[in-house]
Amino acid sequence: MKSTLKALNLFILFFGIALNGFSQAQQKEISLEDIYKNFVFYPRSIDKIRSMNDGLYYTTLEHTGIISRWDYATGEVVDEIFTAAGHSIKGVSDYEFSADERKILLATAKERIYRHSYKADYFIYNRDTKELLPLSSGGKQQLASFSPDGKKVAFVRDNNLFVTDMGSMSELQITSDGEHGKIINGATDWVYEEEFGFAKGFAWSPDSKKIAYYRFDESRVKEFSMAMYKNLYPEEYRFKYPKAGEENSLVSIHTYLLESQNTVKMDIGPIADQYIGRILWTNDPEKLSIIRINRLQNAQDILHADAKTGVSEVVLSERNERYINEPNDHSVVYLPDGQNFVFQSERSGWLHFYLYNFVSKELKPITSGDFDIISYLGYDAKTRNLYFLSHERGAIYKDVYSIQIDGTKRKRISTEDGWNGAEFSSSFKYYILDHATINQPAKYTLHNSKGKQIRVLEENSELKEKMKEYSFVSHEFLSIPAGEGLNLNAWLMKPADFDPSKKYPLFMYVYGGPQSQEVIDNFSFSDMWFQMLVQKGYIVACVDGRGTDGRGEDFRKATYMQLGKYETRDQIAAAHWFGEQAYIDASRIGMFGWSYGGYMSLSCLFSAADLFKMAISVAPVTNWRFYDSVYTERYMRKPQDNPGGYDENSPINHVKKMKGKLLLVHGMADDNVHFQNSTELVQKLIEHNKQFDMQFYPNRNHGIYGGNSTIHLYTKMTDFIEENL
Repeated sequence: MKSTLKALNLFILFFGIALNGFSQAQQKEISLEDIYKNFVFYPRSIDKIRSMNDGLYYTTLEHTGIISRWDYATGEVVDEIFTAAGHSIKGVSDYEFSADERKILLATAKERIYRHSYKADYFIYNRDTKELLPLSSGGKQQLASFSPDGKKVAFVRDNNLFVTDMGSMSELQITSDGEHGKIINGATDWVYEEEFGFAKGFAWSPDSKKIAYYRFDESRVKEFSMAMYKNLYPEEYRFKYPKAGEENSLVSIHTYLLESQNTVKMDIGPIADQYIGRILWTNDPEKLSIIRINRLQNAQDILHADAKTGVSEVVLSERNERYINEPNDHSVVYLPDGQNFVFQSERSGWLHFYLYNFVSKELKPITSGDFDIISYLGYDAKTRNLYFLSHERGAIYKDVYSIQIDGTKRKRISTEDGWNGAEFSSSFKYYILDHATINQPAKYTLHNSKGKQIRVLEENSELKEKMKEYSFVSHEFLSIPAGEGLNLNAWLMKPADFDPSKKYPLFMYVYGGPQSQEVIDNFSFSDMWFQMLVQKGYIVACVDGRGTDGRGEDFRKATYMQLGKYETRDQIAAAHWFGEQAYIDASRIGMFGWSYGGYMSLSCLFSAADLFKMAISVAPVTNWRFYDSVYTERYMRKPQDNPGGYDENSPINHVKKMKGKLLLVHGMADDNVHFQNSTELVQKLIEHNKQFDMQFYPNRNHGIYGGNSTIHLYTKMTDFIEENL
């Protein structure tokens, strides 16, 4: 009996091995064409959601140019309120309703300028007459938006601000001194757009009778030039770019009074060398709110200015020994009561919401605890509920919460672990929840205010099946000891047939910049390439070191004045820890990063020359003196004030230590991290007789895309990894 059982067990064992081998043979191999040409693994999403005034319906924009109206109560499409196919326009990329929702402003034929900005041909669609009219015939426009009463549209063209009357379609030019490279009205300059995250430099007053706008005088800002290789002779593209320690634009704030056609300059203080992080109207149409930040970005004031006289007063000040986080569109939110606003502050050591009564000067915390809030989602004046996103359950998670404005009754709305977000209806009676994990793409569900799920709108079923078909592996979250009492968040991807008795090469992905996060429980399309590398037998890992977000102010700002120093130490400590694991071949550890990650890859390759066998650095900063004023000085101060911090932590000054293999990649038309960074590094590599590989992309910007660039780049990087790791 025993021998028969043993024979049966052996049969099952060998049959299982054979079956497993057959199964492995049937699994599809991931290819670069699957990822970057056919987009087999690209997740579906629900974009351009607009809740309608009644809170009962919402609209979405389809890629075909159809604006559909959906019923919140059923999750069903009610009708199509606009179809581009019925008109002679193509490429509708965005839309906005007038106040009464009878007119729609459509952006078409988008022409990108920088990261956020673009020019477009805007059209006005009348839902009643079905008539479609161009907003202006004077050339492409920027930043077009309805006035609150829906009777006018303001826009920017050629650095000047205009208003079109919706009744007569007549055009009024508000400013006339706009000039390329000198004066910008109603839009932002390059560094504001890139580092403060907004391009629209004007705001309608609540009564639609005034427009507040930025005026940038960038005459004294030095120009940066790039060669564009498109014709027989290269063309020179020049734009204003303030590098660290150099002169910025002079910014002033103005209001234009439509009835009198007068312009009033706001008093923003006597110091010219400062930033205006945002302008927004209070609920009083006579009072403009201005967020003023000093050049070092460690002092912030909220001003209230009289729209008709320009006289201003400071209503709240924030100070920080290191820096204050850059403002966003919801840094200050005015409540309907006309006396309070909600603002975000780290004064407790964690990022939280506070309520400030600017009449009584009373300040109260709304959220509190040893966790960071992430962002504001909305405020329901009827229920007095504030809705927001938070890291309350840990840095790798994002959850949706509500809380009473007095700080009571905090409630977690999202119920599943992972990365959650929400879009609320205008009435707050419904919300669309998006939920993903690092191993599962986003699922979009419609809920009522009580949390009951009404319908699944999108769950990426097709992609989930593809992931099974191609045998995707799961990410594992780790906490890695890094010395100095620190534990770092990390994730790890192992081959599907992982054998703990074998040793595998390790490929580390890094970004690591201030206030960033890569180790989060969220699905990422960029991980598809890592899935392919795992299929090829590599272990892939990612570690968030000091300076990254979600773990409080001290962790976030530990790198202040020393960008790169502690982040590099943390990546090296993590690589050493991985190298001590039985399943890692410590002689085959490589690193890859883009932008700040490219900088980190260089720093690690040079600083731990005996540890890293190879590195790929894409679009790296190689010397902080080459980067822009706002970003660099926020974390480093000016180079004149912190020369050691700049020079000691710039990879360009540590080239002679290099031993491993390097692939250096850069777009030659990168307006963000200039190609200069790589050319200066190459000079040093040559000087120290260090051999390296390089791949440069003419006419490509920081993202290096278009014209087959993406698949070409990833082919090069994949080949480099296989040859050197």
